[in-house]
Amino acid sequence: MQNLGDILGEVFRAMMANKLRTFLTMFGIAWGVGSLLVLVGLGEGFRSGQQRNLASVGNDVIMMWSATIPALPNQHSAMRAYKLTLKDEADMRKLPELRAVTAILQRQDLYQVSAFSNTSSQVMGVEPNFTQVRFVPLEEGRFIDAADLNNRRRVAVLGPKTAHLLFPGRPWKDETITINGTSFEVVGRVGSNARGNNDFDDQKLYIPLTTMQELFAMKGENLPKDALTSIQYQPTIKGQDTAAVKAAHAVIGANHGFDPSLKEAFDEWDTIHTNQLVSKIFDAMDVFLGGVGIVTLGLGAVGIINIMLVSVTERTREIGLRKALGATKRSILTQFFLEGLILTTVSGVVGIAVSGLFMALLQALFGGVLPGFDPPRLVWWSAALALGALAVSGIVAGVYPASIAASLEPVEALRRE
Repeated sequence: MQNLGDILGEVFRAMMANKLRTFLTMFGIAWGVGSLLVLVGLGEGFRSGQQRNLASVGNDVIMMWSATIPALPNQHSAMRAYKLTLKDEADMRKLPELRAVTAILQRQDLYQVSAFSNTSSQVMGVEPNFTQVRFVPLEEGRFIDAADLNNRRRVAVLGPKTAHLLFPGRPWKDETITINGTSFEVVGRVGSNARGNNDFDDQKLYIPLTTMQELFAMKGENLPKDALTSIQYQPTIKGQDTAAVKAAHAVIGANHGFDPSLKEAFDEWDTIHTNQLVSKIFDAMDVFLGGVGIVTLGLGAVGIINIMLVSVTERTREIGLRKALGATKRSILTQFFLEGLILTTVSGVVGIAVSGLFMALLQALFGGVLPGFDPPRLVWWSAALALGALAVSGIVAGVYPASIAASLEPVEALRRE
C-alpha cells in the first residue's frame, strides 16, 4: 500500500513530466486570482478615498444655510429670502432628535494684519462645540472656549495657511493681529485639513461667535441682528438622518413662516445621505469590477479543468497498469486530488502574494496623495473566495474523471488509447 510520501512523489513527477503545461496552467491561475484581487481592491480604494474625504469634513454632519422660500402656485406671494438666527439654533438644540447643534457666522471681506504681513482670509465666528460637529485638527495652542464666547473675548485661532501668510517663518504664539483694525490675540493654530488641491479649510481664521456678531455682523438691509450664515447639526442616532432632518425642518419652517415640507426652501448638505449614496455607488462598482475579475478568474478555472481532464485521459492506461499491480482506487483518487489541490493552491497563493505586493507598493507611493481616491488594497474575502473556487475547480476536475478511470477493470483501462 502506498504511503502519502509515495503518492506526493508521483504527483510531482507527473507535474514535472509536462513542465511547460504545468507552468502555463499555474500562470493562468495566478493571473486570474491577482486580477480579481486588484479589481476588487480598486473599487475599495475609491470607496475609502471618498469616505476619507467626507470624514475630513466631520462625522454625521448636516449643514444648513439661509435660503429662499419658493413662490407657490395660485398665490401672489413672490420668492422670499430668510436668514437663520440664534433663535433657530436655540430651538433646534431642544430637539431630542439632535445630539449636537452649532452656529456659524462667516465673512470673506475682512482684512487681517500682523506685524509681518497681511491677508484676507475667511473669518468664521464659531462656538466651542464647533470642533465636536466638524473635524478641526488642533495642532498648537487651544480652540475657542466657553469663556471666550461668554465674555466676547477678542481671540483668534489661525488656519495653517493663514498662519503662514501672517507669520511667515515666525512664531505666532502670544502675538497680536488686527481684523479690520480691531486687535485680536492669537491663541491657537489648527493643522491642515486640505483635500488634494482644495485647501479652502486651511485659509480660515476662527473667532468667538459673540465677538463676530458684535464687531462684524452680517451686512444687508432688514437683517436680524443675530443673523447666521449656517447652522450645522448631528442626529442623535449615528447614521440616521431622516428623523433629524424632519425635526430641524419643522423648527425652521415654524420660525420663518413656511411649510417645512417644501424641500426647495432649504439649502443644505446632508453628509450622511451623501455617504450612503457613495456607498451604493461603490457597491455597484464592486459588483462590476468583481464581475470582471470573476470572468478573468473563470478563465483560470477553465484552464485547470482542461489540464486536469487531459491529464487523466492521457494516464488512463497508467491507471489500469497501477490497478493491475495492486493499486487501490483510493490511492489513485488521492493522487489526482493532491495534484489538483497543489496546482491551484500554490498558484493561487503566488497570485495573492504578487497582487498584495503590487497593491502595497501603490499604497506606499500614492497613499493619501490623490484626492478622493486611495490606491487599491488587498481584500481578504476576495482572496479566500478566489482561492476556494479554484481549489474546488481543480479538485473536481481531477477527481471526477479519475474516479471513472479507476472504476474500470484493469484490462479495459489498459486497452484505452
